[in-house]
Amino acid sequence: MSGWLLILALLVLGGILATLGDRLGSRVGKARLSLFNLRPRDTAVVITALTGALISAISLGLMLLVSERLRVGLFELDQIQARLRDSRSSLAQSQASLKQSQAALVESRRELTRSRLVVQEAEKGRSLALRSRQEAISQREAVQRELALAQTRVSSLRQELQPLQRQRLQLEAERGRLSREVRRRDQEIRRNEQELGRVRQRIAAGAEELKQLETNVIALRRGDVVIASGQPLATVRVKMQRSTQAREVIDGLLQQANQVAFQLLLPGQPANRQILLVPRSDVERLATMLQPGKTWVVTIRSAANVLRGEGRVVAFPDLRPNRPVVRQGEVLARTALEAEERSLEEIRSRLNLLLAAAFAQAQRQGTLAEGLQVDGSSFNALSRTLAERPPGQAVNLEAVAMANADTPDPIMVELRSSTGGEGRRGRR
Repeated sequence: MSGWLLILALLVLGGILATLGDRLGSRVGKARLSLFNLRPRDTAVVITALTGALISAISLGLMLLVSERLRVGLFELDQIQARLRDSRSSLAQSQASLKQSQAALVESRRELTRSRLVVQEAEKGRSLALRSRQEAISQREAVQRELALAQTRVSSLRQELQPLQRQRLQLEAERGRLSREVRRRDQEIRRNEQELGRVRQRIAAGAEELKQLETNVIALRRGDVVIASGQPLATVRVKMQRSTQAREVIDGLLQQANQVAFQLLLPGQPANRQILLVPRSDVERLATMLQPGKTWVVTIRSAANVLRGEGRVVAFPDLRPNRPVVRQGEVLARTALEAEERSLEEIRSRLNLLLAAAFAQAQRQGTLAEGLQVDGSSFNALSRTLAERPPGQAVNLEAVAMANADTPDPIMVELRSSTGGEGRRGRR
């Protein structure tokens, strides 16, 4: 009902009620009725006053019944103003979050610029970081457009109170989405930094290996190196019950190492003589260090490169306390397979990088194993599954220990892939 019709209805209703009230008061006065022991004249005045109050009540009730704006303005105006203030506060928080994301993007841009100095082996990780930066810049521009649209909406909400609640919910949802997006970008940047750190470690290891190779050039020219410097010849895990057992354990370990060295240097010949040379002082010191009551891992290692056909091998003992290295279910390394990486070569390269990182972590934790135990069929099946995944789908990869392992034990690793709540497993 329009405002003019409401006013006209109120005038007509007021006139009718006033006429009825006047006639009722006149009849009460003529009949000389008395209410509450009042005089007839006072009774007529009371009837007339009640009629006027009735006119006001009906008029106000009719206006509240017909006009929704009047009801909102009369009963919900304070709540609407409070929601408007909350919406403005939410907008200010969204702007602050945008500034923080811009600062994070600037920092990530600096990190990506410094990462350009990494050698060619880190080119792949750097390209991923550059793509992440470009996506972050595009996302920032989209956020700025969304923010401008939100500001326009807020200015319109100042004049329209009815859709205020719906618009505020939209702004809160947009702010949550932006926060999740910023956190996801931060996680991607941290993963890239971790991957770059692993690449730097590989570069350092390669440089060390290059130095070692340079020192072995003369030996390589003279013949085949069958035993490398530091190569383990025999390893035993022993728990001493009494100190007199130390000499027996050491002698048995030296005989085992001598037999291994004999097979490597003089294959096909019987091990009928001692070619392993270990300084007596090292043996005596090892015997004193093997304390009863503890579990030890003793390894006999080559002290230098040895060529095939040589007549002796100089070695030294390596003593370490046995301790748990990995636990079942422990995640040794993580990485992410981007949606653009779909070829088998790229997927296998990413899986091999994950396994290299897992082995490096196991070595840092103290393992003496020479590598990880793998299941080639599961590895190939997982590679094909990842290559056939739906387009545009990114996958998180993890290398998880399948069983507990101590210092000398082999390490079995399980590869796990997950997309959201779903996942596949490949064992290595």
